[in-house]
Amino acid sequence: MIDLSKKKEKVVLVAVALEEEEKAKSSLEELEELVKTAGAEVVGTVIQNRDAIHPGTYVGSGKLDELKWLVWETEADGIVCDDELSPAQIGNLKDVLDCKIMDRTLVILDIFAGRASTKEGKIQVELAQLKYRQSRLTGLGTSLSRLGGGIGTRGPGEKKLEMDRRLIKSRIAQLNRELQDVRRHREVTREQRSRNHVPVAAIVGYTNAGKSTLLNQLTDSDVLEEDQLFATLDPTTRALKLPGGQRILLTDTVGFINKLPHNLIEAFKSTLEEAKYADLILHVVDMSNPQMDEQMYVTYETLENLGVLNKTVITVFNKCDKAEPGTLIRDFKSDARVTVSARTGENIPKLLDMLEEWSRGRNMEIRRVYPYSEAGKIQIIRAYGEVLKEDYREEGIYVEGSIPKELYGKVN
Repeated sequence: MIDLSKKKEKVVLVAVALEEEEKAKSSLEELEELVKTAGAEVVGTVIQNRDAIHPGTYVGSGKLDELKWLVWETEADGIVCDDELSPAQIGNLKDVLDCKIMDRTLVILDIFAGRASTKEGKIQVELAQLKYRQSRLTGLGTSLSRLGGGIGTRGPGEKKLEMDRRLIKSRIAQLNRELQDVRRHREVTREQRSRNHVPVAAIVGYTNAGKSTLLNQLTDSDVLEEDQLFATLDPTTRALKLPGGQRILLTDTVGFINKLPHNLIEAFKSTLEEAKYADLILHVVDMSNPQMDEQMYVTYETLENLGVLNKTVITVFNKCDKAEPGTLIRDFKSDARVTVSARTGENIPKLLDMLEEWSRGRNMEIRRVYPYSEAGKIQIIRAYGEVLKEDYREEGIYVEGSIPKELYGKVN
């Protein structure tokens, strides 16, 4: 029998601990998850405590000898460093180790390349890949070849790996033009939503916190949900009808992660900006994760970099069914907090009540009698607000309810 199964790439993970070693270990654990998601196998890890990353070889000469021996002993195909490498570091490491040299950014880009499904997503990923490779053509050398396979060789950008800088620059300019068209289309969609006066809540959070599962639970949708990093990349918007009859739109966004590549943030800006233009932020947190507080910090830092400020934030502490009993939950930056299980539906009604209370808080109260000739105004209240009481009288229709502030003038 001939074994036709694809051989798994074997890699050694390398990190430099600039602060406490525990922090570097947790970052390496996350990198291991990323590498597994990309389809490779981790066969060893190396951590070096240093005051600063070595400018030439990432780690010092002593650790480099140890690393060379480990690569040989484990028959690893390459190494993955936990920080973004410079072209010089890539070249020097390749000369010493004689194996494939990768970094955290390359792995994340590779995962994104495999997950992008829409035209916008594919453009964004290819743009980020090309910008990353543009400055590393010399350093990556033969590891850019498509022949070897494995991490860093898939996605819309792989057919461009052998291009020279001039062609890459030309392709980047073309992709930027295409992305500009997509952004204009997205802006038109946002304006349309705004004209419809339906409030929008953006679901944000660390990757694998359960954002897509929450969207599916709330709106009875079928968005892809998997227990792995970056299961969904493309933003999905679904309508949610609240218990009181009001409608809001929920938009699922791409997950955040520690050391998210700058090129990726730039490329996915139009997607990530869904949070910027939303009326409410639903911050989903995996409360079963030991690094919960650090993940919340990364999310808020990314939101701040995107200019998402002064928004109402409801923090949804998800996976309460998997969390340790007595897990302390706190978020001083949010306006409200709730613990739920998006998988089992536990406490989802409480979250819906919070959303309804928030939605009502945006509205203005109405108590008046409408002449029968103005009955059409009541239909506007039904469509965009909430009718709590309706009484048909001789002089007209008495209505108690609420309506978004921007529509109050139309019905008053």
